[in-house]
Amino acid sequence: MNNPLIDAAVNRTRTTLLLMAMVVIAGVAARIAIPIESNPNIEVPVFLISVPHEGISPEDAERLLVKPLEVELRTVEGADEVRAFAYQGMARVVVEFDADYDLDDALNDVRAAVDRAKPWFPASADEPAIFEATAGAFAIIEINLVGEGVSERVIYNLAQALRDDIKAIPDVLDAQLQGHREELLEVVIDPVAMDAYEVGSEQLLNTMVRNNRLIAAGSLDTGAGRMAVKVPSIIEQASDIFDLPVKADGDTVVTLSDVASIRRTFKDRDQYARVNGSNTISINVSKRLNANLVDTVDQVKAVVESYRPSLPNRVELFYTQDQAPFARDQVTELEGNIVTALALVMVLVVAAIGLRSGLIVGAAIPVSFLFALIFIWLLGYSFNFMVMFGMLLGLGMLIDGAIVITEYADRKMAEGMSPREAYVNSATRMFWPVTASVATTLAAFLPLIFWPGVAGKFMRYLPVTVFFVLTGSLLYALVFGPTIGALFGKPSVRDERSRRTLVLLEEGDPRQLSGFTGIYARLLAATSRHAGLTLLATVAILAASFVAYGQFGRGMTFFSDTDPSYARVSVRARGNLSAIETFALVTEVEQRILDIPGIKSVNTRTQTGGGSSGTGMGGSSSASDTIGTMFLEMHEEFERSLSGAEILERVRETSADLNGIGVDVQKMENGPPVGKPVQIQFSANDKRLIEPVVDKVRHYMDTQVEGLRDIEDTRSLPGIEWELAVDRAQAALYDADVALVGVAVQLVTNGVKVGEYRPDTADDAVDIRVRYPSAARGLGALDDLKI
Repeated sequence: MNNPLIDAAVNRTRTTLLLMAMVVIAGVAARIAIPIESNPNIEVPVFLISVPHEGISPEDAERLLVKPLEVELRTVEGADEVRAFAYQGMARVVVEFDADYDLDDALNDVRAAVDRAKPWFPASADEPAIFEATAGAFAIIEINLVGEGVSERVIYNLAQALRDDIKAIPDVLDAQLQGHREELLEVVIDPVAMDAYEVGSEQLLNTMVRNNRLIAAGSLDTGAGRMAVKVPSIIEQASDIFDLPVKADGDTVVTLSDVASIRRTFKDRDQYARVNGSNTISINVSKRLNANLVDTVDQVKAVVESYRPSLPNRVELFYTQDQAPFARDQVTELEGNIVTALALVMVLVVAAIGLRSGLIVGAAIPVSFLFALIFIWLLGYSFNFMVMFGMLLGLGMLIDGAIVITEYADRKMAEGMSPREAYVNSATRMFWPVTASVATTLAAFLPLIFWPGVAGKFMRYLPVTVFFVLTGSLLYALVFGPTIGALFGKPSVRDERSRRTLVLLEEGDPRQLSGFTGIYARLLAATSRHAGLTLLATVAILAASFVAYGQFGRGMTFFSDTDPSYARVSVRARGNLSAIETFALVTEVEQRILDIPGIKSVNTRTQTGGGSSGTGMGGSSSASDTIGTMFLEMHEEFERSLSGAEILERVRETSADLNGIGVDVQKMENGPPVGKPVQIQFSANDKRLIEPVVDKVRHYMDTQVEGLRDIEDTRSLPGIEWELAVDRAQAALYDADVALVGVAVQLVTNGVKVGEYRPDTADDAVDIRVRYPSAARGLGALDDLKI
């Protein structure tokens, strides 16, 4: 009985070969278009909500920022977990959904919940920011600007211009500056002049606020025309502030320049960025989800190199954390493995069935791969190591069907059939056996496609790739292969031994065969006569293999460890640490790490207030005592004497004797992002009950449990808080209140924000802040404050 599909394919040779050519061309085009990555970039519905509020205490941040967010976020459908962190000047909330929840729906629900909570925030709170968590905490490349002795303003302006051009690249998701300070228009009060002119701080602040407002004056309709009326009242440049009137006495007007000095500067430094031991302003570049990592890095470098000829003297520009060579080398290495495996398979096939038949069978490999690449590209997948591993896994299986059909056709041609008749007969006869063989293999991989969770999203690339590769091999074995064989197939030239083997096998007398074929035939005959015993022996061997692995195996791991090329080091310390103290402690650790051989670059970030600013899954620390982070990049394996694991152990050893400093080391994860293996959470309505319990558990883990390292927790930092308790009744006698006292205190701390303005050279609005000079600030100044 003929198969209509096979008859149509073989009888319409040109159409079939044209279809195969289209598959090949489309596959090559898909391979060129598919973005290249080292790891699958998976979408995880986890969001980080950040609410900045300068100067707010952790307790107030919890009460006024965190709790309104928690109330609204707990009502969001599909939210599995809501974790919140309150810091000095900041509140952060992490919302985690089920891994299979739709990302767009989750983001819209989170935004709606944040909008509902905003009315409960203090009026002085900044706009909340919502970030999507990524599968890793590493930028694809960092651009560093270093200039010893060069003005900070020069490097900052260069970094800003470079950042803006990089963000204009379509494949770039974001480019963030690190190590810079925000611009500020600072009004420094002269206390002596204020006393001399009898000007109060509240009077000065009100003057600035009232003279920096947008006034929508409207328009006049005179009947003969309509004119818009404009009242210029917005501060457009720094010089506009100098002539603001503060006080008038008769014909004498006291202006702001008489009682204060005004300068465009930067905010007080609360963090530092360093690269290889030098201060820097760096640009962290991240790519879009489906962008080609290698191409994106090349585009970024092209933009950066256009700036190099115009750099000022003593300003260096270089790259660190460049992941493009790593991704390119990994892809090249796996492609080389595929080519090597392809060569070995072809050698075995040609040796077994001959050159002509081997070439017909071997053509199934590139055709199946290109067929799979078409659908991988249509699904939006990247070309990563999971896809290539799936291809490598399917390499040995995809030619099975082609071998069966080709070998049976050779036998029919040896019996006298023409090539066309032989291949049609073979494909028709073996249609269902070959289809069943491929289907059973696909059935083994099919459940992996429905693997839930983050790990399922990561591993899904493998079964999907194998599915399309084997589907392409089935198409080739049943359609393309027989068509090519019908055109180019010839009867095999068999020697006398082959003819005698065929005759003896047909007569059922394997004892007369010689060589390996004879041994195999006699073994097969013996096992067939004792089928029950053979089955028992097979089951015994299977059971023994499981028992032996349980006794002598090395156990199980979720994802195999590889030698790291990148790592992250978190530096922890507890206490009231200033920015300078934090910088000194982190630099001490940095200097020790720089002396370790095999490290190519070290990017250092310091921070105050605790917590990590990263948004990566499993890669970002949330420990409240984190004061700095270092990103390590190792040299290529052939350029260093130590392995990546040995280098990271050296990092732990060299920093182990630093008193009061904890160092955690985490390599870049190549598998699904899972974070630390052991995570313990404690909860209670009263926070005071949790701290002693966590302290006991932490002490037990540090002293009694072996095999644990890099332990961190989110306990509140110990420290001193300076509290000013206002006697409201007494303050009322002096016509004062809490708000007036608060404004006075702000003048000796971070300053009072009285407005914003947008200079031509800045992309963002610049704060206008009023404060006392540095000599009149500090704890001692609190006793001498005048209201």
